[in-house]
Amino acid sequence: MVVVSFGAFLSGLLGWLYFLAWSVSFYPQAILNYRRKSVQGLSIDFLVYNAFGFACYALYNLTFYASPAIRREYEDRNEGKSNLVQLNDVFFAVHAFLIASFTLGQSFVYKRNTTQELSFVAKAFLFISGIGIAALSVGITFRAAMWIDLLYFLSYIKLFISLVKYCPQVYVNYKAQSTVGWSIHNVLLDLTGGVLSMSQLVLDAARLDNWGGIAGNPVKLGLGLVSIAFDLVFIVQHYVLYRRSADFQRLSFPETDGGLGRRFQR
Repeated sequence: MVVVSFGAFLSGLLGWLYFLAWSVSFYPQAILNYRRKSVQGLSIDFLVYNAFGFACYALYNLTFYASPAIRREYEDRNEGKSNLVQLNDVFFAVHAFLIASFTLGQSFVYKRNTTQELSFVAKAFLFISGIGIAALSVGITFRAAMWIDLLYFLSYIKLFISLVKYCPQVYVNYKAQSTVGWSIHNVLLDLTGGVLSMSQLVLDAARLDNWGGIAGNPVKLGLGLVSIAFDLVFIVQHYVLYRRSADFQRLSFPETDGGLGRRFQR
């Protein structure tokens, strides 16, 4: 009993630590945009993917955590075992959606290049996702599908977005041979959150003897693994490939560099 209680405590601690790291990771980029009064150097596709993906993730976590009906549907499909969605997952997803939406909103207010527009690929993905959500909703109405199917579809949207959302930003950095405009502090905090999230998921599976629960929460598993992989790519870009441009990153903060930031941006 003592071991189980300690395991539950450690799981909760890891959960809130990853919640803190991932939640705080959104703020450096928003602050950088505010200080520069610009979103130049950012991918609009990334901002849109991020907001839409976390909207899906928030609905997924909220419903799995708060709905007894959905929990019963999950148990029926998983030999009576409970899903592994925790309260910290809910708080993180909702908070992430709000701050990601705020950062997207900055792109409509602050300076950006004329080439910074939503791509055809991103528009097509949003349209297809909307069609899928509508089709499943109709299926639920006619009892051809269940609510849990719609939630899993939302989770797969989020997982797919997690796989692709950083690609446009990687390309923007590569094309500019620079990481100016992209906050490395966001990346470092995101990496920390990814490691902690994966640690909690594995710990929960071990203490509940439910290793299938890892695959049963594919969005959390995929989110952790993919975020870690892309964070490593951004770290290599910032500190190795485009190190000279990274040395000028501080010039994006004009209030601390005597105005050099303004000259550099021009």
